[in-house]
Amino acid sequence: MSDRLKNILEWIYCFIIAIVIAILIKYFVGTPTIVKQTSMFPTLQQNDRLILNRLPRTMKKMPQRGDIITFEAPSNNADELTASEVQNPIAKYENEPTNIWEKFTYHVLEIGKDSYIKRVIALPGDHVELKNGKVYLNGSELDEPYLTDDVITNPVGALKDFVVPDNCVFAMGDNREYSKDCRAFGCIPLEKIESKVVIRFWPLNKFGTVD
Repeated sequence: MSDRLKNILEWIYCFIIAIVIAILIKYFVGTPTIVKQTSMFPTLQQNDRLILNRLPRTMKKMPQRGDIITFEAPSNNADELTASEVQNPIAKYENEPTNIWEKFTYHVLEIGKDSYIKRVIALPGDHVELKNGKVYLNGSELDEPYLTDDVITNPVGALKDFVVPDNCVFAMGDNREYSKDCRAFGCIPLEKIESKVVIRFWPLNKFGTVD
């Protein structure tokens, strides 16, 4: 084998290793993303650049109330829960890939995958009531300093008074009127939570942690 061919193979080998490491970091540790919608306004705005922490997913750690998370969009994201489904208000995921290659491209490379970014409002076992334009958690009105004064939290469909199921979270956007969230499709299972928002790095005048 000539020296030139050896050098080419070494470069190819290094390139493959770099790609594998980048994929592993992106899936298990963290990745950048861009805000594309207005559902988290004013906390997050369109075209904000964020760093997502994926270690909680890797460690199967439940987020805390108030965390801003991303999660896989449910298959019933265009439907509202019926009265019977409110007894167990969990979002549906019925279009999952079946073979190994499809799972890899969808879950790891995230090709063709849609995700939402919302704020965790309630945790497993919490009693949630949406009434009088407010959120009541375990009998008390929830203090939400991240909302603007004119925000009204109305229920969507039949999901008005419920208990968050085990191993799930209830999440909503800060821009409630323009947010498609758990009020419509139900609570998100822990295994569908992808990451926690930790840092905004663009625009530079807003650089820092996100609360």
